[in-house]
Amino acid sequence: MAPKDPRLVEALIEEAEQALDEDDLLRAEALAERAVALGPHNPAAWLLKGDLLVSRGDRESAAGAYRRAALAAPELGPGWAALALCLFELLRVDEASVACSRALRSDPSCAEAWWVRSLIREWRGDASGAARARIHAHSLDPEEHPYHHDLHDDEVDRLVSEALLELPPPVRDALAEIAIVVEPMPDEATCRSYDPPMSPLDLLGCFHGASLMERSLHDPWSQIPGEITLYKGNLSRLANDRQELLDQLRITLLHEIGHFLGLDEDDLEDRGLD
Repeated sequence: MAPKDPRLVEALIEEAEQALDEDDLLRAEALAERAVALGPHNPAAWLLKGDLLVSRGDRESAAGAYRRAALAAPELGPGWAALALCLFELLRVDEASVACSRALRSDPSCAEAWWVRSLIREWRGDASGAARARIHAHSLDPEEHPYHHDLHDDEVDRLVSEALLELPPPVRDALAEIAIVVEPMPDEATCRSYDPPMSPLDLLGCFHGASLMERSLHDPWSQIPGEITLYKGNLSRLANDRQELLDQLRITLLHEIGHFLGLDEDDLEDRGLD
């Protein structure tokens, strides 16, 4: 049932957003709950609730909130775009594509929807289509979707070589059999190898295989050479400029080498490689 005074809902949403900006998550959540209770047909209230659920790591519930936002105002793009991104991060890519298309049919100028479309196309291996959608998102909202920095293969090769030269010779020797490859984004199998599954946007790199600490002469499977994969698309989205991208790629490479050596996340954090 709609409130007698819709301005109350708008005031609650504004207050909740301010609390969120101040990192007062509990207060923001309480205000958002009041907003959706008083304004069950207010898309902004449901969008805010979805954002708060994402910040809690509950994307399943967030998808439901974003769906309510989209259905509350199906003629607007932001609700559909938020739903599409959430579904994409839940690895429900076909559903994400449908929601993204709905966003762009409702509002062709929705920059967020074009950005999500670029992610879906990148995931599906359509590099040129992803680039076009990314450029479109940037042209519509350059502040929210800044220029996407990229690296040429020779730059990546040079950085990898330089990083390896920093390592002690015994470590370099051990890495001789480890393949180092670059991909745009992790595939579904890699994301689902984590418990719970990882968002395709959260992984910057991954080491596949047995670490040096896990190898055993009694386990032939542990002797199979491993592989370090760097996800250039995710690294590019994280960086503000080319130098930051190079720095982050180096840190990620050393992080995954650490996993190969048998270091856990706490060890890597202590070494500034988190």
